Amino acid sequence: MAATPVTETIDRIRLQVDRRLTDFLATHPAPIDDPDLAHAYRLLADFITGGGKRLRPILCYWGWRGAGGRESHEDLAITVGAALELCHAGLLIHDDIMDGSVLRRGRPTLHRALAHPAHSAHGHSAAILLGLQAQVWADELLNDLPLTDTPSAPTALAQNPPDITPERVRAVRTLFCRMRSEAISGQYLDILARVHENPDIEYVLTVINYKTAKYTVERPLHMGGLLAGADTRLLSAYSRIGIPLGEAFQLRDDVLGVFGDTGTTGKPTLDDLREGRHTALIAYTAARASGPQRELLRTWHGNPDLDERHAAELRQIIEETGALAHVENLIEQRVDQALSALRASPLQPPATTALSLLATRLTSRTS
Repeated sequence: MAATPVTETIDRIRLQVDRRLTDFLATHPAPIDDPDLAHAYRLLADFITGGGKRLRPILCYWGWRGAGGRESHEDLAITVGAALELCHAGLLIHDDIMDGSVLRRGRPTLHRALAHPAHSAHGHSAAILLGLQAQVWADELLNDLPLTDTPSAPTALAQNPPDITPERVRAVRTLFCRMRSEAISGQYLDILARVHENPDIEYVLTVINYKTAKYTVERPLHMGGLLAGADTRLLSAYSRIGIPLGEAFQLRDDVLGVFGDTGTTGKPTLDDLREGRHTALIAYTAARASGPQRELLRTWHGNPDLDERHAAELRQIIEETGALAHVENLIEQRVDQALSALRASPLQPPATTALSLLATRLTSRTS
């Protein structure tokens, strides 16, 4: 795809967020002089800087630009975006522990990298602590946003424009906390689904809404908008865009988790089936399966001994019941809904162009 001003800006923001994270982590080594602790902190820093789409920072940036944020003061949006990435890293670390995942972004998950042969629980315990540390760092980065009206505040962003008011900063911090509570609640419902037999599609969509749609798309747009002084009309527009787009993003992720290529996704395609994740694919499959198909699904979905042969049988059932086609239709419907809301929104250009491009990228991706 040929570069455009919007794609060049997206790439530039991604690099600036990476640089902000690298600079921040370079000044935050382990607080105790211990070689094992220093090693753990290096692993955490490598995890944070070692890949990822930087989707949330990019959406935060365009939420800010769409509300009139000026490119000359984009360090503000970069700082909030970097804090979102640190939060995301912490949640991913804990998510991998709960799911028992082996790989993340093509590399061993942090709890596996920290595993100790003589102490089976060490890797999990250590990774829990490092996930919490990432959240602490996220809060610390947000503290770089000034809470005074004067440019003399001792922060990394002392030269902010005068229209960045304490009220806006407090609103961003408050929403950041709310976003984490929503994501935690969505994750709780997700793990609770594992003790229920075949939760229905409405339950699954509720999980998607809180665990992914709000946390991945809607709230980053809101935080960028609040930083630039977005009014309630624009924030509502961000919700009408963000929720369906976030749902489509997660539905695509669920499809890739079963039908994707490990070399591209960086995650084994057996993981979701072995872990017994109750996705929209599985909910629709269970509702439409015949007796023999349902028995096979009950036997192998969530079975840690699932092999590729039986995984192929599960994939066949998902296709034969029409579940895959149905989820693909759901993705298409939600993208259309998001784009329709975008066209009717009061966003300032070029944010409309950027969000339209991102909607396509996020939902037609292969990784």
